Amino acid sequence: MDFTIRAAMLEDCKDIARMITELAVYEKVADKVKITPKVLEQDGFSKNPFFQCIIAEVPEQHRTKEGHSKVGYALYFYAYSSWSGRSVYMEDLYVMPEFRGKGIGKALMSKIAQLGLAAGCNQLNFSVLNWNKPSIDFYQSQGCMDITSDHGYHCMRCEGAALERLAEGNPKK
Repeated sequence: MDFTIRAAMLEDCKDIARMITELAVYEKVADKVKITPKVLEQDGFSKNPFFQCIIAEVPEQHRTKEGHSKVGYALYFYAYSSWSGRSVYMEDLYVMPEFRGKGIGKALMSKIAQLGLAAGCNQLNFSVLNWNKPSIDFYQSQGCMDITSDHGYHCMRCEGAALERLAEGNPKK
């Protein structure tokens, strides 16, 4: 199947938001999505963007029955490892279900790796849900390792009121 991978543009934000929601439904956390196309426009296409994004697009003849030609995306940003220097963090990798198994996910991930290497990065980091065996298998087939099991690291988060209390220096209210 023909497809192209390209940098996301401002006008893609509606489709990116749609696919973020589709991914959240797949991950069983649709109620957690707060992002809108407007927020994506502000955060990804301003003077100092917080993220970068690439899009997988199919030609007109392969559009979905709903008329979508943008069928996958990868959202990423650059970070820094105190041990190894520059890294790229892939927040999302998503391909619509009817387009999986056609090389699109692999091409998106490969492009993130290329962009990271071009920026001097030593690592590509991301997280995957522990129940998502198809994705874990896919990532391992691409040469990735599970640092939770291999190194014992856990992904931690502080958000909402806990984040606000932490910022105030009073995390245990």
